[in-house]
Amino acid sequence: MTAKHNETYEAQLTVEYPDRDMNRLSTALRLLYLIPIGVVLALLDGSSFDNGFADNGFQFGATGTGMLWAPVLLMIVFRQKYPRWWFDFNLHLARFSTRVLSYLALMSDVYPSTDEEQTVRLHLDYPNVKQNLNRWLPLVKWLLAIPHYIVLFFLCIAAVVAVIVAWFAVLFTGRYPRAIFDFVEGVLRWGLRVEAYAVLLITDRYPPFSLQ
Repeated sequence: MTAKHNETYEAQLTVEYPDRDMNRLSTALRLLYLIPIGVVLALLDGSSFDNGFADNGFQFGATGTGMLWAPVLLMIVFRQKYPRWWFDFNLHLARFSTRVLSYLALMSDVYPSTDEEQTVRLHLDYPNVKQNLNRWLPLVKWLLAIPHYIVLFFLCIAAVVAVIVAWFAVLFTGRYPRAIFDFVEGVLRWGLRVEAYAVLLITDRYPPFSLQ
């Protein structure tokens, strides 16, 4: 059930490390700066943006009710199809929300774009449903992913604490500690893989328990 470590998972995420002095004013007032783009994301996502970071592992990363989940599930089960435009919508919403979340996590001081890639590199493989997906598995993926939800819950708490530490580090030194950055990026990556499996339904390969 576990993904092979020598294969590339169907969901990939990297965030470019800011190897420079960061904007301290933007960092200090990040929650205030975030409000306009957070409202935009909340309207797209159909849920409160505040829940996206620390509520639970299921919502960590780019998840939310704005994702097309139920229609995709029904199409896979009854038609063995994943309409490309539905996939593209989910992909672009995942990219946008991850840019906003990485900005909230202080990983960038560049204001999140609604369409440009910026420092976030997020890729999802478009699935060949008939060849690569079990049509009945989407009905139970949410249940199979419960161990990941539990782990991500605690990882999210740790990530919040790590970001608070990074906030003070940036204010006093201007630099984002690389170890903290790598950890937060890993949690984002882990959450994306779980989302790809249980919510976006693009793969049947069970997500690895790994930050890498």
